Amino acid sequence: MHMLSDSTGLIIALVAMLIGRRVPTDRATYGFKRVEVLAAMTNALVVSAVAVWIVVEAIMRLGSDTEIQTGLMLIVAVIGFLTNGVSALVLMRHQDGNINMRGALLHVLSDMLGSVAVIIAGLIIRYTGWTPADTIASIAIAAIILPRALGLLRDALNILLERVPDGADTDEVDRVLRTIPGVEDIHDLHIWSIDGREVLATCHLVVDADSEHIFSCGVLDRAEAELTKLGITHSTIQLESVEHSDHETVC
Repeated sequence: MHMLSDSTGLIIALVAMLIGRRVPTDRATYGFKRVEVLAAMTNALVVSAVAVWIVVEAIMRLGSDTEIQTGLMLIVAVIGFLTNGVSALVLMRHQDGNINMRGALLHVLSDMLGSVAVIIAGLIIRYTGWTPADTIASIAIAAIILPRALGLLRDALNILLERVPDGADTDEVDRVLRTIPGVEDIHDLHIWSIDGREVLATCHLVVDADSEHIFSCGVLDRAEAELTKLGITHSTIQLESVEHSDHETVC
């Protein structure tokens, strides 16, 4: 089951990456980057389920009289460790904040740690005959994997729910925009991310209709520049007069 889920997870990540590279269309104006977030969420759920399954299976093996072939067990575990180690190095080099690659890496690391558990347990059983080592090692690895899987799941859900990304401070953005000459007020400020890397923002700036900055696009240019400094790479800003606020429905 673990090997099957590992292969499936990598396939899901690869397919999502290919779909995510598609250009936006008139029906998918944001593009398809969210597919990678969905893939990461799927992989997080699968790895979480596998971690729980490992614990259940390990507990069920307690007290079992089944003979463990430690020789074959160690050979397979070492091969698995080396193979997954190479894969992990490749994925780490290309991760670059991509949540989909985090999901794929989580799969590989969970499999690699599983191999470590098997090697440790195999050596203990081979030289001491103490079979509970297998159960203890399995539970320990699951305890390492599960929090990371749940963390990935949390991050994916935060993106899908369009929560403010980590590193973006709504209060700081509000404060900076209010310091721009000509800006009287700000409302409907929204900050979110499509894929966990690119941060977007929209807002309404209430400006002084008599300000010279409006006609020279000074307010808009300054606002976009300040947002860029704060790590917001794409912004949509609406300028409006104080009188326009009577027609606004604040979100």
